[in-house]
Amino acid sequence: MIEVKNIAKKYRKKVAVNDLSFTVKTGRVTGFLGPNGAGKSTAMRLMLGLDNGKGETLFDGKPLHQHKHPSAVVGLLLEAKAFHPTRSARDHLHVLATASGVPLSRVDEVLELVGLHDVAKKGPGKFSLGMSQRLGIAAAILNEPKHLILDEPANGLDPEGIAWLRNFIKDYADKGNAVLISSHLLSEMSQVADDIVVIGKGNLIADTSMERLLAENTRSGVFVRTDKPDALVKLLDKQKIAHEPLNAGLKVIGMSTDEVGKLLFSKGLAVLELRTQEASLEEAFLDLTSTSQEYKSESISESKPESKTEKDAS
Repeated sequence: MIEVKNIAKKYRKKVAVNDLSFTVKTGRVTGFLGPNGAGKSTAMRLMLGLDNGKGETLFDGKPLHQHKHPSAVVGLLLEAKAFHPTRSARDHLHVLATASGVPLSRVDEVLELVGLHDVAKKGPGKFSLGMSQRLGIAAAILNEPKHLILDEPANGLDPEGIAWLRNFIKDYADKGNAVLISSHLLSEMSQVADDIVVIGKGNLIADTSMERLLAENTRSGVFVRTDKPDALVKLLDKQKIAHEPLNAGLKVIGMSTDEVGKLLFSKGLAVLELRTQEASLEEAFLDLTSTSQEYKSESISESKPESKTEKDAS
């Protein structure tokens, strides 16, 4: 696995990453989340030894530079346009394969895998951002590394490309590899990540499984629908049980499905629907990072200019 131990980085007086530690387990996808300016890209560069800073990162027990063939240990996608613009896509991968001692036959394999086989002879300087991302992923997996670190790999991908990326990442982890992926597409991250690491202003906010993160969020609850909704509201109010309207029923907060079901049964209320109502990853993320936003937009009501009447009154 990848073990990140107390990495830290300062730019003059600004702390970019502050004593950050977490693990990326093999066989699992770890989502790396944080607001803009949280320090995700800096943390990734520190992990790989591309930036100077404190702490260390171990890949299967050793720093990356101590491995004989680093490209077989970890594959990287940090910059989508990291290629010579006039060299063909195939030639770009040929250069990387030769430098890493990878058979050239592997080049056509990865081009086929990422869907670029038909444009292999074209120069990537004119590729769209999505096609450049695919070429970057091809380069990352060229040496079939045990670990992948991908920074915003879904940028520029169309819906088909995003679906392909989701399945690719899951399959890669299922083969016993470790994948660390950062993304602002939280709906996609919720479908692909097994574990979640959240940072804000360089500090660790959460390091847990996706399941636990959503289950423990205060917005999670139990959705219940009955044939006597008014009676259910009165019952919950009487017992001081938190609840809120949701669709055609109620979300009950702080109770399990078993507890809600037994309560309704004891009062003779028919249960038409009863299920766990988890918070979305977006809701959990916004709650966790509410005090760690580096750049925060004003709401319309906050930014709306005063009317002439309001100015006169003031």
